[in-house]
Amino acid sequence: MRKAFIAFQVIVLIILIYLSWYLATAYQTPHGRHDMPFLIWIIDTVDLFIHEGGHGIFGVFGQFMHFLGGSLIQVVIPVAAIIVFLRTSGMRSLIGTLYWLGHNLINISIYVGDAPKQQLTLISRHAMHDWRWILGRAGMLDSAGDFAAVISFPGVVALVGAIGVGVYFIVHDVRDEFLGVQPPQRMAP
Repeated sequence: MRKAFIAFQVIVLIILIYLSWYLATAYQTPHGRHDMPFLIWIIDTVDLFIHEGGHGIFGVFGQFMHFLGGSLIQVVIPVAAIIVFLRTSGMRSLIGTLYWLGHNLINISIYVGDAPKQQLTLISRHAMHDWRWILGRAGMLDSAGDFAAVISFPGVVALVGAIGVGVYFIVHDVRDEFLGVQPPQRMAP
């Protein structure tokens, strides 16, 4: 049974590596955003609902927070998931939660970078581009690419972190299963 779990972890890690590579490369092109892998489409769809909900939640704090709220909640919820799952499920939960955070940060960075061009398809033809409004209001529309890069970097770091946690647990489980290495016993006080 343990060997099957290790094989499952390896398959999940390979998929995670592929999806992370896709997010860091092809996803950032217009073509890549239309022909994305099904799993990324599912996460994007869930995150779109979360994003739109953020406008309603943060909109009570004024117009600026209304526009920022969609992207803000895309970060707040995965960070909250990291905290909750770390406390309840342990370090292994970082594989999924860090990936989700990284996915959202890259998604937000693409949205920020699109502010001057407005090439992304929004939920409605009449919808206002959040980041065009935010950066335009701040007089920083020309810096959208710089902001996008700053947001994308921790996204890539989170993706690499998720992969690193996955590799750590696979190595740990393989070592225990095939080499018979047991974790050190704690000494009673």
